[in-house]
Amino acid sequence: MTVINKNLTNSELPNAEALLTILAQKLQPLLQKNTALVGIHSGGVWLMQRLLVLLKDSIATHGIEHGTLDVSFYRDDYAQRGLKAENRPSQIPFEVESKHIILIDDMFYTGRTTRAAMNELFDYGRPASITLATLVNRGGRELPIAPQVVAAELQLEASQHLQLTQLADGSLALELTQQNNSARP
Repeated sequence: MTVINKNLTNSELPNAEALLTILAQKLQPLLQKNTALVGIHSGGVWLMQRLLVLLKDSIATHGIEHGTLDVSFYRDDYAQRGLKAENRPSQIPFEVESKHIILIDDMFYTGRTTRAAMNELFDYGRPASITLATLVNRGGRELPIAPQVVAAELQLEASQHLQLTQLADGSLALELTQQNNSARP
């Protein structure tokens, strides 16, 4: 796993495409019968779509199902964040009950998005297990939740905001910006 220290610049960020390959390699052994992939909008869904291609043989062999979650209504800070223009309804076209869910998100920060996703998943049924896979764990955990599968660890300042972007050609890139306040996402 790649660990990078604080005070990074955009030119020092790891390549998102290379991290995606690392994430796919780490997920490969976890794919088994009765497993489903669930991407969290929007970055987690982008990752899942790319992982479906990279892991297509295992996905076909094991009959891996997949779906998407938009956790906006499940977040504890919904009143402050509100709805965003890109919000899309969740789509879980399979039975969640007793499935081994691999929950996919682009960044792990405080754990609040993951908690919201788990709350929503339990509205669909009780999974056998939930494994959190993220491209980047950026540090700053507030809840007793942590990703089990991570491509890179980046220790960032609270004022730094790391975002996964999808370029016009479908490739992924990481972008680092400074926030004016220390409010956490």
